[in-house]
Amino acid sequence: MLRIIITLLIIALISGLLGFSGIAGAATGIAQAVFYIFIILFLISLVMKLVRRV
Repeated sequence: MLRIIITLLIIALISGLLGFSGIAGAATGIAQAVFYIFIILFLISLVMKLVRRV
């Protein structure tokens, strides 16, 4: 999942440098959404791991 985020951020940076603002904005938005999903899933798995220890 982190590979997808990094790939989308690289696409956004390259397209932003080349002047393709629509593609850069879309790639940045998708990367942010995937990043937030990753954080939420990480926190859920962390909580589940702590609950299972008890």
